[in-house]
Amino acid sequence: MTTATPTREGPRVQAAPAPAGQLRRVTRWWPAAALAALLAAPYSSLPLPGLLDGPIGSAGSLQLLALCLVFGALATGYDLLLGRTGLLSFGHALYFAAGSYATDVIMIEAGLPFAAAAVLGLLFGIALAALLGSVSLRVSGIAFSMVTLAFAQAGSILVERDPGGVTGGEEGRAVPADRLPASLVGIEHTVNLYWIALAYLVVTVAVVHWAVRSPTGRVWEGIKENERRVEVLGLRPYGFKLTAFVLAGALAAVGGIVHLLLTGGATPQTTTSDFTLSLLVMVVLGGSGSRWGPLIGGVLYTWADHRLGDLAGSGSVAGLPSVLRVPLSQPLFLLGTLFVVVVYVLPGGVARLPQRLRAAARKRS
Repeated sequence: MTTATPTREGPRVQAAPAPAGQLRRVTRWWPAAALAALLAAPYSSLPLPGLLDGPIGSAGSLQLLALCLVFGALATGYDLLLGRTGLLSFGHALYFAAGSYATDVIMIEAGLPFAAAAVLGLLFGIALAALLGSVSLRVSGIAFSMVTLAFAQAGSILVERDPGGVTGGEEGRAVPADRLPASLVGIEHTVNLYWIALAYLVVTVAVVHWAVRSPTGRVWEGIKENERRVEVLGLRPYGFKLTAFVLAGALAAVGGIVHLLLTGGATPQTTTSDFTLSLLVMVVLGGSGSRWGPLIGGVLYTWADHRLGDLAGSGSVAGLPSVLRVPLSQPLFLLGTLFVVVVYVLPGGVARLPQRLRAAARKRS
């Protein structure tokens, strides 16, 4: 009789999680981490040399961060047209300027307090978007883009001509300090403006996320993919496109009101088609049609616009040979070079970077 000797198995080694899975878990929580960092920014004295001029919680740094948040939110709202519905508008800056100028003019000319003027400015921006959108959307494709560009150019010319002295012409129009709440005036209250900009960003992201996930958002996706198929299904694309146009215009008008507070007035630069082209660059830079791409692109573009402008005028660039000094002293040259590099290195925008990293991690594993 023989007895079998049981074999002792060695300790089981648990397989390490795949690098792609680890990366996915890390990237899943970055929006919450970013929001926590933004909430803590006003209370931080941490210096970021090269990124900001002073500590994070200083007035200058909070001003720049607030502008980044505003344009990140504005690009997110603009992507409702470009990335979600497939509408290339060259006149989106008009509704941003409408909210800013309407609020400014109502405060000064009608003597209303800021809160009432802001509500009326928002209503004006919505009405303007509904009116011009109803006309622009009668055509599609490049014709739509040209019509929106024509409306934007007309608005820019109207502001520069300064009819009745209400727009300030090329100088813009500043808001008298006594027309604004005391808590929003002065360097010492920059933190309050920062909170308003952050609230605008959060509201815009929430509204866009809700709209995209709604039944209307699914129709927008169908219109972008194949508008004729949506018509075959018995739906009328015109109404859905107009809804996206008005919603994006309303979000832009709110952004114009917040920008009015940050800059202390309405500026004609926000009425130009160049401003809309900047929005287009922001969206493409971050990743059109993605959830976080336009926001990231807007923040990066605004930060680079300010920081590269400082670099172009710095003494280190002035001391270079002329062959380098001339191009590097132009902020637009630096921005254009950065944009071309990102487009070639990261096709699909910065938002596609985690996907590319996960694909590389899977290939290695």
